[in-house]
Amino acid sequence: MHSGMSQVHAPVRPPAAPAELDEHAARALLRAQVARLERRLSAAVAASMPDGGLKTSVPRPAGPGGPRLLSLGELEVLRDALAGRAAEAERALAEREREREDARVRLERMLLAPGEHRRVRITQRELGEGGCGVWHVRPRLGLVGMLMGWWQVKLSSGCPLPGSR
Repeated sequence: MHSGMSQVHAPVRPPAAPAELDEHAARALLRAQVARLERRLSAAVAASMPDGGLKTSVPRPAGPGGPRLLSLGELEVLRDALAGRAAEAERALAEREREREDARVRLERMLLAPGEHRRVRITQRELGEGGCGVWHVRPRLGLVGMLMGWWQVKLSSGCPLPGSR
């Protein structure tokens, strides 16, 4: 069965140029780096939430608004901005944890020797715990305790009663 019509073949696409392959690989690598940095930044923000969260913002690439494909240069700028913000957020979390540890050590010392820490107050928030309580050293039995050197550590609820205004 021979007909005069030739068979139609799909057009054969020439192999991609090496520069096109390099750009594709670079784009994939940059997108993977941006995704990792976004996960780090999100984890840092989520870890800081009970205490009010961290302020983070990443500059938007310059250009027209709306969805578009970022150039390699814009992807690099975005990656660098995310890396800086993630490192800054992680430093802030580490500093906050150091402050909490210092407060825990102060509380432990208060509990061991209340007389040496008269009128010291440490909030639950400083310790990284929930609630609005306050640990404080005060004289036992009021004025008599103060004159006698009887000091104690108390935890007050610290939370105002609803409708007390």
